[in-house]
Amino acid sequence: MSWVLGLGVLVVLVFGPTLWVRWVMVRHGEELPNMPGTGGELAEHLVSSLGLSGVGVEVTEFGDHYDPLERKVRLTEDKFNGKSLTAIAVAAHEVGHAMQHHQGDVRLLVRTKLVPLADRVARVGSAFMWAAPVIGILTRHPMPFWVLVLAGLSGLIMRMLVHLVTLPIEWDASFGKALPVLTAGNYVPQRERQVVKKILRAAALTYVAAAMADVLNLARWTTILLRR
Repeated sequence: MSWVLGLGVLVVLVFGPTLWVRWVMVRHGEELPNMPGTGGELAEHLVSSLGLSGVGVEVTEFGDHYDPLERKVRLTEDKFNGKSLTAIAVAAHEVGHAMQHHQGDVRLLVRTKLVPLADRVARVGSAFMWAAPVIGILTRHPMPFWVLVLAGLSGLIMRMLVHLVTLPIEWDASFGKALPVLTAGNYVPQRERQVVKKILRAAALTYVAAAMADVLNLARWTTILLRR
């Protein structure tokens, strides 16, 4: 019975944040006819009014994000053309990342460099684990188990570093950048600001599920290694 409870806790930890974020976004994604503009129009207005020169706003099919390499605020079609609280809050959140970039936020710069490095380390570690049995057969010297585990852990450790940098960046984009801008400019009616805060919180926690999954994987592999 205890293992069922443990499994339930793991499912909640890994999938709970994602389901909550999705629920918040959908719940407040209803079109509001009285909204003066779309998410895309707000993003373009903020980019101009905040003096974020060189930053563009465009539609994407691959999730809302800010691309620091191409300096693009990218919004999915429902946010770009939508007049919902979700569209407005998410657009402001992504512009918040552009503000971080414009201000030279060290955390964003570090994350931009870490992401491709983490991907390379993960690919090399995975390839090494696949190739290790073949190398062992050819050399007649099986690879030590701890070497295989460390190779696998390398990618997880790098991803954990990315998460450690990403989570405070996301929180700052929502509550250090987007919320003050939306409040100061009266872009959202007073009665809707608590809802917008909830949406911004959801936007900031988008990556928590991935972080929790990696934490659990790291803990599992570390436990296996220590038992050897």
